[in-house]
Amino acid sequence: MKIPRSNVLQQLRFAPAFLLIAAGLTIGVIAQDQPQSAELTNRSKKAAETNSPTSTAVGEPDSSLRIGTGDLLEFSVYNVPELSTKTRISSSGDAYLPLIDYVHVGGLTVEEAQEVVQKKLSDGGFLKDPHVTLFVDQFASQGVSLLGEVVRPGVYPVLGEQRLYDVISAAGGLSDKAGRSVTITHRGQQDKPVVVELARNIADSPEHNVQVYPGDTIIVRKADIVYVVGDVSRPSGFLMDRGGLTVLQAVALAGGTTQTSKLNGAKIIRKTDTGMSETPIELKKILQAKAQDIPMLADDILFVPSSQSKIIGRRGIDAAIQMATAVGIVALR
Repeated sequence: MKIPRSNVLQQLRFAPAFLLIAAGLTIGVIAQDQPQSAELTNRSKKAAETNSPTSTAVGEPDSSLRIGTGDLLEFSVYNVPELSTKTRISSSGDAYLPLIDYVHVGGLTVEEAQEVVQKKLSDGGFLKDPHVTLFVDQFASQGVSLLGEVVRPGVYPVLGEQRLYDVISAAGGLSDKAGRSVTITHRGQQDKPVVVELARNIADSPEHNVQVYPGDTIIVRKADIVYVVGDVSRPSGFLMDRGGLTVLQAVALAGGTTQTSKLNGAKIIRKTDTGMSETPIELKKILQAKAQDIPMLADDILFVPSSQSKIIGRRGIDAAIQMATAVGIVALR
């Protein structure tokens, strides 16, 4: 005949230590008949394998993360579902758990905390060879550092499962100067930064919305810039896309050349290790598709000079137009 669960729990509360050992074994026998026990165990194991921040999979942090104040822990004992509970770490680093009262786990890794709880249950005579699982639902005590080209750089808490886009959104999104390259460095893996390339529209690259963990450092890189100056419609600096920028594309972004541009005098000014260098380019042939387009590098300056003869000619044309207009007005009178 099975012992009612309520009687077993009453024995756990009031029986002497030697009786509690037998009661624990009895609960194990009862729990084996309960489908929810196996389901809870499988869920805990699966969560520990897939969602735990202490996973050692490629690109994820190691087990160096520490439990701290405010963290929410999920506590379970194999084959004893009655002891399953959730508890939040107090300011002193303690967690309240069934049977063993308060246990100090602050500053410990999840594995170390599991061993401490298992020892408390065993040494207190509550269970024989207990198998304890601790899963951190919320790492309230630790956050991620978000730096670089975001609206509000800073440290943001990681509560539950957080992903890259969630943290960027909490920081107000990307800035106008943000590039498409994001570097994520996990705690304990400073020498193995992970580079994530974002698409022009981040909604088009859900696979890049990777999970982030407490202690991560995320840096949003500034986009590379090229400059177009001289006799063009809109001289300015332009952000380079991930695929780079060519001379023809840069001219197009600058609104094209003007009627007084000296196309054969265009050149790229580039900073090198030995100083500034000037490279003449055949802009006229490039615009006519008679010469190959030239890729530009970050911080390149495309200079399009003005043609003095065109300027003088343009001035003569403007003067002739003005004179003709004046003559026409007189004739009308």
